[in-house]
Amino acid sequence: MSTFNVPKREEVSEANQAIFDNLEKAVGFVPNLFATYAHSENALANYLNLSNAKTSLKTKEKEVVNLAVSEVNGCLYCLSAHTAISKMNGFTDNQILELRSGRASFDNKLDALARLAKNITENRGTTDASVVENFFSAGWTKENLIDTIVLVGDKTISNYINNTTDIPVDFPVAQPLQTVEA
Repeated sequence: MSTFNVPKREEVSEANQAIFDNLEKAVGFVPNLFATYAHSENALANYLNLSNAKTSLKTKEKEVVNLAVSEVNGCLYCLSAHTAISKMNGFTDNQILELRSGRASFDNKLDALARLAKNITENRGTTDASVVENFFSAGWTKENLIDTIVLVGDKTISNYINNTTDIPVDFPVAQPLQTVEA
């Protein structure tokens, strides 16, 4: 496969340059994955609108989904980014590893969420009824279910873009799960 470049600010459209400037102010840099979206005139803005849309899930809950989905989809970039973000949101290293495996023994409600996100991703939306029932039994709502499915889709888009383009990871690199579990 040919090398897929990460475009620099001067290589993208004016609209994407403005988004780069906003990312630079908000995050301190333009993550390579977001820059890669800017190969398209519209994809970066569309993705950020989806990713930043209102949801019933709290920030930590979103990270549970992001980690489980990115592990199933084998996206090193997103695993690395969301490991860093999850640490900033109060998860420990061990909790992050467990969330990546689709479990959360430290919190029953997050466990049901992690198992759901993993199952949806593994089964491409044909979710096991027992997993959905467990999700509801843990106190989640139908709104939470729909918002979780939307988030699985959101994260899968980024996973697929990275896995197809293989752009460099610009976060501390997450170790393969089997390496750290062994």
